[in-house]
Amino acid sequence: MKGARCFSPKCPIEKRGAVPPGVHGVKSGVRLSTYGKQLREKQKVKRLYGVSERQMKNYFKKAIKEKGATGELLLRLLETRLDNVVYRLGLAPSRATARQLVVHGHVLVNGKKLTVPSYQVEVGDQIGLTEKAAKMDKIQSWLAKKDLEIPSWLERKGLIGKVKDFPKREEMPQELDEHLIVEFYSR
Repeated sequence: MKGARCFSPKCPIEKRGAVPPGVHGVKSGVRLSTYGKQLREKQKVKRLYGVSERQMKNYFKKAIKEKGATGELLLRLLETRLDNVVYRLGLAPSRATARQLVVHGHVLVNGKKLTVPSYQVEVGDQIGLTEKAAKMDKIQSWLAKKDLEIPSWLERKGLIGKVKDFPKREEMPQELDEHLIVEFYSR
């Protein structure tokens, strides 16, 4: 919580900006190496999708075996995970919440309860919430929000969503540079 001084122009938090506290706060001239950039990008993707290192390596191996751009295929595999699709459909406020809904058995795929967040959804799959999940206060308040953007490769009517197509690169997070991840694993 900010003190009264922070509502004036003399606020130390606002003055300092993005400089971390301490002796090592401003590091001028320090740049990341190529390896450092690749590692950062891989770690960013792992955190964004909530996957472990082993899962990430396995997704990369799958992406290499398929025909096409490896980086794009890697992102497509991550985007079509069940927990991510539940999040993208707007059935959960975050990927972590979506993962928890799946693990606790509140998500139906083609009418069957699934508890595996890493399940790869296919084109034509119907994803929905169980009646018990639909009655939860947190879920109802989240679904009441009207400003949700659902990607064009998915469609949702009420509590049921459908996978119309696989996501294209333009429909995936733009801030990710998949080429750095491919270079990292290709060492």
